[in-house]
Amino acid sequence: MKHITPAAADLYVASARRRWLLGTAAALATAHWAGALAQPVSAAAEEAKAPPLPSLGSVLDVPRLTLLDGSVFDPARTQGQPLLVYWWSSTCPFCALQSPSMDKLWQSQKGRGLQMVALSIDKKPEDAVAYLKKKGYSFPAGWASPEWRKAFPKPKGLPITLLRGRDGKLLLAEKGQMFAEDVEAIAGLI
Repeated sequence: MKHITPAAADLYVASARRRWLLGTAAALATAHWAGALAQPVSAAAEEAKAPPLPSLGSVLDVPRLTLLDGSVFDPARTQGQPLLVYWWSSTCPFCALQSPSMDKLWQSQKGRGLQMVALSIDKKPEDAVAYLKKKGYSFPAGWASPEWRKAFPKPKGLPITLLRGRDGKLLLAEKGQMFAEDVEAIAGLI
């Protein structure tokens, strides 16, 4: 029979205790993450299921929407006019770079008949309102709630810029940040 020293026995007990604690921690973590995975679909999962950009020449029908300022975007009022649809978020760094150019385009072209609706995908409409106020943007903006997006799904990517011509057909469909000169060039399509 082998003799075990008291120090070796203490080392064995400490090692067994560490293995038990690590195993218990792993089991608790697994239970926690399994519950987290059972939660509602995340924004990343929703984005993965998003449709591609609509094809140029396709008809673009945007549903009615209450804007963040309380007014209503009525698609019937945009018939026969160019319509710029801009998907954005207050947390999107690329939107932060593109939005000043979008506001400048709106200011310079609304007199030529340009209609616009900027669709915030922020988690809460209050986040979008605060951001617009802080930045001083004047373009018409609404909050694209999850329910509203069922009727008009956001294409994959952000920001998304769509331009519908006077005939109701899509002239421009861009995913990702557009540079200032690219946004300015939209005026030539109106």
